[in-house]
Amino acid sequence: MNSRVGDAYSRRAAEYIELFGWVGAAHPSDRQLVSTWARGIDGGAIDAGCGPGHWTDFLTEHGLDARGVDLVPEFIERARREYPSVPFAVGDLNTLDCETGTIGGILSWYSLIHHEPGTIGVPLAEFHRALSPGGTLLIGFFEGAEVEQFDHAVAPAYRWPVEDLSAELQAVGFDVVESHVRKTVGQRPQAAVIARRGTDPMNVERTPAAR
Repeated sequence: MNSRVGDAYSRRAAEYIELFGWVGAAHPSDRQLVSTWARGIDGGAIDAGCGPGHWTDFLTEHGLDARGVDLVPEFIERARREYPSVPFAVGDLNTLDCETGTIGGILSWYSLIHHEPGTIGVPLAEFHRALSPGGTLLIGFFEGAEVEQFDHAVAPAYRWPVEDLSAELQAVGFDVVESHVRKTVGQRPQAAVIARRGTDPMNVERTPAAR
């Protein structure tokens, strides 16, 4: 899945950057949510699936020691060029380059929308591993009445009910703190969940990403 989706975004990187590669393109409530969440982070942050780097830079503007990671080299090249003082790296969200329990916050803003229901637990468990006790994850996604695939412009993606994605987070050890849903006429319903690193369940140690 990673290679297929990464290649699809590489082919359309310039188009994506033009349409979405700046924070001003986001809904005002999204900017408010991310900024409020960022102010509560204690420690470093990772923008997991950072795209062309605009949200990573946004986090640094809010005082965080943030870095971005993305599967798509074209996005990372643009991010490094546009935000030279912010660290970026090409990488896989299933295996973050950090020590266990050392990250204060992880932003996963629509970066897991292409993960199938059977595999989304792998990056979620990796996020849990990376976060320090009390660290938080903010995840943005497309909301729906049931888990279902839809035809995204770049690659097939999934809608999730808040309850179902919250259950996936809880299954790998997160405590769900709050959730938000926004429905705008003419747009797909959007949602976000903030989750805190909680006690590891028995199955986390058996997931491929946990170590």
